[in-house]
Amino acid sequence: MSIVMPVIVGAGPAGVRAAQALVAYGLRPVILDEAPRAGGQIYRQPPPGFQRSKPALYGFEHRKADAVHRAMAELQAQVDYRPGSLVWNVEGKTLDVLHDGVSTAVPYTHLILATGATDRVLPFPGWLTPGVYTLGGSQVALKFQGCAIGSRVVFMGTGPLLYLVAYQYAKAGAQVVAVLDTARPSDRRAALPGMLRAPALLAKGLYYMAWLRAHGVPLRSGVRPVAALGKDRVSGLTYRQGSREYTVECDALAYGLALRSETQLASLVGCEFEFNTRDRNWTPRRDSAGRGSVPGVYVAGDGAAIGGADAAELAGERAALALLQDIGQSIDTSRARVLEARLAANGRLRAALERAFPFPEDWAANIADDTVICRCEDVTAGTVRRAVSDTAAQELNRVKALTRVGMGRCQGRMCAAAATEVLAHACGLGPAEVGRLRNQPPVKPVPVHVVCVERNDKVSA
Repeated sequence: MSIVMPVIVGAGPAGVRAAQALVAYGLRPVILDEAPRAGGQIYRQPPPGFQRSKPALYGFEHRKADAVHRAMAELQAQVDYRPGSLVWNVEGKTLDVLHDGVSTAVPYTHLILATGATDRVLPFPGWLTPGVYTLGGSQVALKFQGCAIGSRVVFMGTGPLLYLVAYQYAKAGAQVVAVLDTARPSDRRAALPGMLRAPALLAKGLYYMAWLRAHGVPLRSGVRPVAALGKDRVSGLTYRQGSREYTVECDALAYGLALRSETQLASLVGCEFEFNTRDRNWTPRRDSAGRGSVPGVYVAGDGAAIGGADAAELAGERAALALLQDIGQSIDTSRARVLEARLAANGRLRAALERAFPFPEDWAANIADDTVICRCEDVTAGTVRRAVSDTAAQELNRVKALTRVGMGRCQGRMCAAAATEVLAHACGLGPAEVGRLRNQPPVKPVPVHVVCVERNDKVSA
C-alpha cells in the first residue's frame, strides 16, 4: 500500500475542519500554520495569558470561534501541528518551510491549501502615511495585541468587514470618528432580496450599523478617498461624497475594499487559474469538492474563493473527503452532497454581498499619475500608464518586466490588484483580459540566507 503523507497549509476554519476529517479516517496530517496559534485570521487567538474573553474578542461569533479552537485542541495528539511555520516555496512535491529562522523541507503526497485571504487595497494619495492600516491589520492589533491602531480612528472601504471591525473597536472603547463606505445605499437596497436568504447574517449587519449610529458614529455611504493628511503621522482624511469634499481629523485610518484570496502557493504548485468575476480576482480552478487541476492538490476556504468562515469550514471538510476518496477510502457520500449543497447556497449569498458592497470600478480612471501603487518598488500609476502608451503592452507580466511592479518584497500580494486595474483601464480592457502576475518564490519575505544558502542544504523535516 502506498504511503500517504497529507499536508495542510493553514489552521483557520478550513484547515482545522480538513484535519478533523482526515483524522476521523485514520490519517495523521502535518498542519503548517504561519500563526503561533490555530484559528486563522477570523478566529485569531491572542497570546497565552491574554485576559479578554472570547465574547469580547469575537462578538456574535464567539461560539463558532470556540468550536474551531476546541476542535484543534482535541486534534493535537493526532496531528503533526507546526505553528509559526511559513511555507515560502513549493517544488517537486516538497514544501520549503521557514520556522525559527531555519528552512526545512516538508514532503507530501497530498496537499490541502487553506491559505485564507488578505485585504484588497486600492491606493490613493497619502495611503503610505504612517497610521494607515488595512482593515485586517487593524483587527489583528485588537485581537492579538489587545490594542487599537490609534486614539481617533476612521474606518474606510467597503464590505462586511468594514462595519464589523468598526463595531469591535467601538465596543473595545476606541473612538471611532467615522465609517466611510464606498458603496451606496442603492447598492444595499438592490442586494436585499438576495440577503434575505441569510436573515441572521443580514440582522447582524443591520445591528452593527444601528449600534454605531446609536453611539454617535457617523456612517457615510458613496464616498471616495481624496487624500490622507499628515506627514510623520496621519492627522486627517479628506473624502468626497457626491460633489462635495469633507475633512475629518484622525490619528489612524483602517482601509480595505473587501478581500482577495491568497493563491501564491496554488500558483507555484502548478494549478490552473480562472478569473472569478464575483471576486474580481484570479483563483485556482477546482471542482465542487475542492480538487485543483494538479492531482493530489486541493484548495479550500477563502484561499480558493471568498466565502467567509462558515463556508471555509464546509470547504475544508469537503476537500478532505475528496482526498480520502482519491486514495481509495470509502466516504459518506451523503455528507459530501450536503457539504456541496451548502457551499452552493453560500455562493449565492456571496453574490448578494458583492452586490451590496461592489468594487469601486471608477477607481482606476480617477487615480492620479503620481500615486504610488507598488510601494516595494515605488512604481506609480503613471509609470504603468506610460508603459502602455510607450510600448503598447497589454499583459501584466510584460508591464512587470518594464516597470518592476510586483517585483518587490511582497511579490505582488499587495499591488497586483491595483496594477491590474490601472493596466486594464489604460488598455480599455477588462481585468480578466490583462492576465495575472506569475508568482515567484518566496511568496513572503524570508531572510536572504534561506534562499541563497539553506535551499542548497535543506534539513529534511
